[in-house]
Amino acid sequence: MKKNKGLVLDANILVRAVLGKRVRNILDRHQHRAKFFSPLPCFEEARKHLPAILKRRGLSPSHALEFLDHLPALVKPVEAMSYRSLEKTARSRIRSRDEDDWPVLALALSLKLPIWTEDQDLFGVGIATWTTDRIELYFEDV
Repeated sequence: MKKNKGLVLDANILVRAVLGKRVRNILDRHQHRAKFFSPLPCFEEARKHLPAILKRRGLSPSHALEFLDHLPALVKPVEAMSYRSLEKTARSRIRSRDEDDWPVLALALSLKLPIWTEDQDLFGVGIATWTTDRIELYFEDV
């Protein structure tokens, strides 16, 4: 029997879902057999950085930000109270890298799920990480 899987997505994956087709297609294709989560601050970070990225690319931010508003239909935003108890552990594991990424790690630890990221700061912090170019391997047995 195939089981449901889940992943915690960081902000760069949310941005990629908005900007490109590959991540969006992966989310669409696996949404019925996997659950996707992201800390609420990742959505806020994506919203903060997307306008500048889009401007550099000569694109209008309105359509992209509209898609970001609908992304919670595929990726559940999770409030800090759900993973706050693991903040100290997460910060200690990521301290020498980018400590601002602690919510992603804390949420992954609390849900006992791997992280989907392109951010090398999250590699080697004691939890499985998957990059977009390898993520389909994660779904092979789903």
